[in-house]
Amino acid sequence: MRVLIVGSGGREHALAWAIAASPLCDALFCAPGNPGIAEEASCVPIAATDSDGILALCRRERIDFVVIGPEAPLVAGLADRLEAAGVGAFGPSAAAAALEGSKGFTKDLCAKYGIPTAAYGRFRDADSAKDFVRRRGAPIVVKADGLAAGKGVTVALTVEEAFAAIDSALTLRRFGAAGAELVIEEFLEGEEASFFALLDGSHALPLATAQDHKRVGDGDTGPNTGGMGAYSPAPCLTPALECEVMERIITPTMRGMAAEGRSFKGVLYAGLMLTATGPKLIEFNVRFGDPECQVLLPRLKSDLLPALVAARDGVLDGFDLRWRDDAALCVVLAAKGYPDEPVKGTEITGLAEAALDPAVKIFHAGTKRDGARLLADGGRVLNIVALGSDIAAARDKAYAAIDRIRWPGGFCRRDIGWRAIGRR
Repeated sequence: MRVLIVGSGGREHALAWAIAASPLCDALFCAPGNPGIAEEASCVPIAATDSDGILALCRRERIDFVVIGPEAPLVAGLADRLEAAGVGAFGPSAAAAALEGSKGFTKDLCAKYGIPTAAYGRFRDADSAKDFVRRRGAPIVVKADGLAAGKGVTVALTVEEAFAAIDSALTLRRFGAAGAELVIEEFLEGEEASFFALLDGSHALPLATAQDHKRVGDGDTGPNTGGMGAYSPAPCLTPALECEVMERIITPTMRGMAAEGRSFKGVLYAGLMLTATGPKLIEFNVRFGDPECQVLLPRLKSDLLPALVAARDGVLDGFDLRWRDDAALCVVLAAKGYPDEPVKGTEITGLAEAALDPAVKIFHAGTKRDGARLLADGGRVLNIVALGSDIAAARDKAYAAIDRIRWPGGFCRRDIGWRAIGRR
């Protein structure tokens, strides 16, 4: 099987690493890829959102199967375009990708099919949005309806903060079309966790659990980011809670989407809040999480590729996956200035020494080559992943590897895994 991965981040490097190990994979390509992915696949400089270029690449290289990593091409309909051209694609249709592309759509689906989530309202003008905030009070959450590169959510602790977020989106148009409509919702209290399942339209196969760290600073301080680290499994998601999530959130969503004529095939990522009254949906993503994918795949003992193909083909029923008992932990190395203005172009050395431990894997997220030099070329730049007998052991290995990397232009959180380790 000739396989193409679409994307260029740490998630796509993890996917490339896993798929390259499959006996079913005869040739592996990535568009556009990165220097780390280039060790596993042939990288082609075509943007993930260039559907014409990707389709031409598929024809030129006789691609059998495409794994679409990021959300933007999924929401734009890349899977539909490929399937119409006779190329198998892992990832939902544009109609199904609305679960991530429109937060308002997802909230309405939850209301219609009884999926537990926060109370909410949808707004296109600032005055009515502010009236809603005045009635409900703070804390309250203000979200851009569309894709906003992970920057469209404000957890407002005061009414004034909520008003500023509303004005930023609806008056100043900070998020462009993505913020032309807002979802304003109840603030949920509890612990956040990530739940993943493969869906084939009518069957759902749960994957391993994970938790990530969104805030940029130690102790969960500072602004939200795309994720500064993650670990798997998530101790807070007990087997009983996993069953509840499947029964109350994942399965009703799958059935509801089918009833709406939007059958979902791909990976469904539920961001959850574990409240005192049970798990509630914060939001859906329609692709593997980043950096959660980087801790899920090292724990997977089974071949990933057949599972992805089975989801696309609608034959997940009876499919099973085997997981390592080991825990995995990922620490993100980010460029100074992230998440606001990351400094690009600084040199990184010491990766070979950092990866001497066979339990450590380094996934590239935002790097580029300048001859023999490896340079930072993004906000989140490297993912240092380690396996261990438990989360504490994995953490120790990950930070030991980081201490061997020489990169004055980067930084990381030093407390990844603190919540899980504190449970011991």
